[in-house]
Amino acid sequence: MAVTPGFDVVTGALGYTGRYIARALLARGRRVVTLTGHPDRPNPFGDRLRVEPLDFEHPAALAAKMAGADSLYNTYWIRFDRGPTTFAGTIENTTVLVRAAAAAGVRRIVHISVTNPSRASPLPYYRGKAEVEDVIAGSGLSYAVVRPTVVFGRGDVLINNIAWLLRRIPVFAVPGRGDYRLQPVFVEDLARIALDAAARSDPLVIAAAGPEVFAFDELVRLIARAVGSRARIVHVRPWLARATARLIGWAVHDVLMTRDEVAGLMANLLVSTQRPTGSTRFTDWLAAHGDELGRAYASELVRHFRRTT
Repeated sequence: MAVTPGFDVVTGALGYTGRYIARALLARGRRVVTLTGHPDRPNPFGDRLRVEPLDFEHPAALAAKMAGADSLYNTYWIRFDRGPTTFAGTIENTTVLVRAAAAAGVRRIVHISVTNPSRASPLPYYRGKAEVEDVIAGSGLSYAVVRPTVVFGRGDVLINNIAWLLRRIPVFAVPGRGDYRLQPVFVEDLARIALDAAARSDPLVIAAAGPEVFAFDELVRLIARAVGSRARIVHVRPWLARATARLIGWAVHDVLMTRDEVAGLMANLLVSTQRPTGSTRFTDWLAAHGDELGRAYASELVRHFRRTT
């Protein structure tokens, strides 16, 4: 059954980025529906957020759930192939979602992509993101593409798990020289950028990047000081860092970092070529939240691949 007009749709509002976008919309007085692959998960917003399954097998039903929506904020994506869940399948699913949004008459789609996507990339994550951007640009919908770098904030995976490791292991392995750079963006800044992009009508591709750029080694040392870690930070060959990550991943039943993610990081793909659009400084946030950072491990597999019991 179609929902009454005057609302927004967010994919993955029970997840991470989508949750912050939904929170920002609700704070502005908007009504929000989420389409999620995990409708059984706890709803932190109660009856203010309507939860619907993200069902790609029934495009007409998907369109009906979006009928009358002003904007669709799409955060749907995967970090890596796992079993039947693949980048190719995710691109196909996103195409179904975009076509359903067009059939539903959604005014504008705001897609959360990644900085430096490219169809020529040897890395399927970045190549797939570029393919999805092309699907959206060719959909006929009014659209905005938001390209975040690496996102930080309460509940993130990468920064939190670096802190978690630094709290628990005596030696932290940095792949290579550690001089490759990244430009963290605060998750609430990303949500604001997405909402501002939705308010426009022109085709838009915009970066979501913070005001500070760090070498990876520098970032790790900043986090180590903030959490009071005594871990020795060493530089090792990338293959050894990946092997260490696989071993730790086996111990925690998760995937810490893939070969492609290490390659993308070392290729400086997490730095934007556009001007910074985020205002929150990572160093300021870290000083305020270092004590709580990394207290619990954030599992990618639990978040995206395992059903809640």
